Amino acid sequence: MAAFFRVGMLGFGGGPSSIPLVYQETVKKYQWMDKEEFDNTLALANTMPGPIITKMAGYIGYRIAGVLGCLNALLSSVAPTAILMILLLQFLQTFKGIPWVNHMSASVVPVVAVMLGVMTWDFMKKSVDTLKWKKTSIFLGGGFLLIEVLHFHPAIVIVLTIIFAFLPSRERRRSK
Repeated sequence: MAAFFRVGMLGFGGGPSSIPLVYQETVKKYQWMDKEEFDNTLALANTMPGPIITKMAGYIGYRIAGVLGCLNALLSSVAPTAILMILLLQFLQTFKGIPWVNHMSASVVPVVAVMLGVMTWDFMKKSVDTLKWKKTSIFLGGGFLLIEVLHFHPAIVIVLTIIFAFLPSRERRRSK
């Protein structure tokens, strides 16, 4: 699958920075799924252990072409990253004392930050559409408080959120 090969080749900065590239390929270019399906796939993939790109590639590949598609998408997304990582790290190690090399590697960080910011904003808009501003703000503030201030492990916050989602809301209790 050329889509996941491109993601593997261009996804500098790790799994989260690859997500906008996967979105571009799977939703916009090839239209294998719509935005809502992509968001649901991404949300589910984030709740499972392991690298995000391999989970997304495996699922999307399977959805498009079965087991062979899954294996193809996984290989296409992992092999380029492994090869490039070995080559790039060897290059950086060899020339680490040269200022332009240090500048090149440091310059990638703001680009990755922008890509993650755009993805975060998209998630925020989707949350506001479904949960409205009040609940979205509570989850956002609560997550920030638990992770950044109280130093809870993100996995604990995810489990707590899942448990909270299964608790009956006032609306559901009133309708019974």
